[in-house]
Parts: sequence; C-alpha cells; structure tokens
Amino acid sequence: MSNNNNKQDENADNIEQWKIKKLIQSLEEARGNGTSMISLIIPPKDQISRISKMLSDEYGTASNIKNRVNRLSVLGAITSTQQKLKLYNKVPPNGLVIYCGTVQTDEGKEKKVNYDFEPFKPINTSLYLCDNKFHTEALTELLESDEKFGFIVMDGNGTLFGTLSGNTRDILHKFTVDLPKKHGRGGQSALRFARLRNEKRHNYVRKVAELAVQFFISSDKVNVNGLVLAGLADFKTELLGSDMFDGRLKKEVIEVIDVSYGGESGFNQAIDKAQAALQNVKFVQEKKLLTKYFEEISQETGKYCYGVKETMTGLELGCIEILIVWESLKHMRVVLRNSEGVETTKYLLPEQMNDETHFREKGTGETLEIEDSVPLIEWLAENYSKFGSTLEIVTDRSQEGSQFCQGFGGIGGLLRYVVELDVDYDYDDEVDEDEYYNSDEYDYDDFM
Repeated sequence: MSNNNNKQDENADNIEQWKIKKLIQSLEEARGNGTSMISLIIPPKDQISRISKMLSDEYGTASNIKNRVNRLSVLGAITSTQQKLKLYNKVPPNGLVIYCGTVQTDEGKEKKVNYDFEPFKPINTSLYLCDNKFHTEALTELLESDEKFGFIVMDGNGTLFGTLSGNTRDILHKFTVDLPKKHGRGGQSALRFARLRNEKRHNYVRKVAELAVQFFISSDKVNVNGLVLAGLADFKTELLGSDMFDGRLKKEVIEVIDVSYGGESGFNQAIDKAQAALQNVKFVQEKKLLTKYFEEISQETGKYCYGVKETMTGLELGCIEILIVWESLKHMRVVLRNSEGVETTKYLLPEQMNDETHFREKGTGETLEIEDSVPLIEWLAENYSKFGSTLEIVTDRSQEGSQFCQGFGGIGGLLRYVVELDVDYDYDDEVDEDEYYNSDEYDYDDFM
C-alpha cells in the first residue's frame, strides 16, 4: 500500500511540474504595453498585511504616472493583484505566486490575465515587479531544483550522509570509525585479529545500513529520487551487496562511484562525478515505461491502446491503468451543443479548429455552439484520477519517446485487462489516424 501511495505522490508531483512548465511557457510569451504586468512572489511565513500595505503604497505612486493609458493599465493591474490577495487570510505553506496584467493578443487586442496559486513546493524568493513582461525565473529555478538525491560517502575512516537538490547540498550526518588495520602477526593471534577485524567491519556496515534507513526512508517510503554510493575502498560495494542494506534503498541506487577522499571532500567529488547519472534519472524512468508499453504491443497482449479516440474510449470505460500522454499533445477537447441542448465532444487538431465543417451538425448543417474548448492534455491533467488512472507525461527526447509521439499519436495507455475497444472512427470529426501514425512502419523489437 505504501508503494502505491509513494507512486501516486510522485505522479502528482510530476503533473504539478508539467502544469508549472506550461504556465511558464504562456507567461513568457505574454507581452504588454508600458509597465502594466505585475509579478508578485510571496515566500512562506511572510505577512499578507505587509504585502497589502506595499500594494497600497504602489497604487499611490502609480497614480502619478503622466501617461494616461499606462497609468490606467498599471492601476488596473495593482487593483487586480489586491483583489487576488484578499482571497488569502495568510500566506500558504509553500508561498504564494500572483501574476496580473493586461497583455497583447496575436490579433493586437488587449486581454486581462490573472493567475494566483500556491507552488507545489516552498518558494523562498520574494519578488514584486511591474514590467512589460512577466518574470518567471523563480518558477524555473523551482522546477530545476525539484529532484533530491541521497549520497552515502563511505570509507575506512567514517561515513557521510548527504542530499543534493538543485544546487543545494546538505550534510545530514557524519561519523568516524576506528577499524583495526591488517598486520603481519603470525600464529594463533592472526586468526583472532582477523576475526575481530571482520566483526568490526560487519558492525560498521550494519550501522551505515541502519542510518541509511533513518535518513532516506520516511513514512515507510524512500524520500529521495535516487541514491549514490561513493567511497575510496570496497565498503560501498560491500554495503550494496549486504543483506543488511534495505531492499527499498537498493532499488534506488543509480550510481556507485570511486572517489579519492572521504567526508565532505569525497561528497563534493561524488557530486561532480554523478552529474550525468543524476540528469538521466527521469529520462531512464520514461524509457522504462515506454519500453513496457512497446512490449505489450509487440507481444499482442491486448492490454494497450493508442490514438486519441481509442484512448479516450478506454478512459471512459475505466480500463486504463496508466495513461501516457506526450507533453506537447496538440489536440483540443471541444464540447459542442446543438439547438436541442444535446452535447457532443470532439478532439481536434489546431488546423481542424479553423475548419467550420467540424462545428456543424451532420445531416442538418446546423452550426453548433462551442460550450467548452481546452487543450486535451490540460483536461486530462485535471480529470485523469476520476477514471481510476495514473497519468504519465512523457517527452519526445528519447528514441522511445519520439517513437511514441510519431508512431502512436502521442497518446495511449496500458490497460488493466484485455478489452475490445470498438471505436467507430468518424473521419469528419478527426484527422485520419493513419495520416497521423502508421504502426506498420515500426519494428517494436528495436525497443526490446
């Protein structure tokens, strides 16, 4: 049960990160006139009252702006920010981020933009800026430093336990040990000294294994994204191979590194040597997931689906265990309604959104009213859990990821059980799936 909870927490974090990435992208593209775009970041434990007073002072200052249009835009943005702030009695545990302002659309029109949210992890930046753009640097740093890795630096003189998150290095604990050295005494004493030496080594390894559980397992689950074992002797490999080393931690070991020093110097050296492995952790996890997906297809187990309509049908049936979606899926989910109030849901690509035939009822030719229109991936990120599924958002940067996007439309799933997904494809509603992908062009064995 704890492993399932751990997976669900990690899955939720990944989705929150994706949402922040999409928000950053839209915020960075936004531009306004003058200094009418406000970026406000409030760290945890700050006071709402202090920020409210600051905004009141800023309002008074902005009232003196000579340019009438710019003055009204800035005052409007400050007022919107003040209204957002009134929704909070205190700063949330992870801080508060607010973006308000008037931006220019592609059609040259003005549009008001207001965002307020609590980040998925504590943000320790304090920021207030009025500019012709939104400032997202702090959010970008938040994403970069999200993953935390554990380090055990172990040699014959002692052990250090530490973590690395982004560019923040923390030493959790360190201790020294006095182990007997090998010597050349002969006779009966040699066996006794060897036995004592092995006994102390064994106790040392056991202590390190016990402390590893104390520092890297919380609430019965591993609290780091990966574990690095480092040292200048054989202790690190002895620890990894020992039955005393918790099996949950063994699964998280991503690198075993030889370093020239122990203690903090060895910790720093281990961080430098492990950079490539640390960067590839999510990459490897993604490759494993997609390799499993391709295995199901190559073995024709029937426990898979691909393409928008087949996947959405499986989702509605509740048979998709793991929903896999490309982070840049282009489909829109459009809900249309006719004059009798009957709703229809279509999944359209950007070029189809400009084709009026998709917004007319067949037979009658009646123009349908757009009830709702949202990127499909955003809708899935908000609703996947209602169907009993977990959502995995993947990139196209690996060979497997590229294959999934180009060959299978960037959306699919692993099923709980075999089910016949009889999809009646309506090619007036959606691009011919064979134009979007052709599974016969690919050899799945390339990924096995």
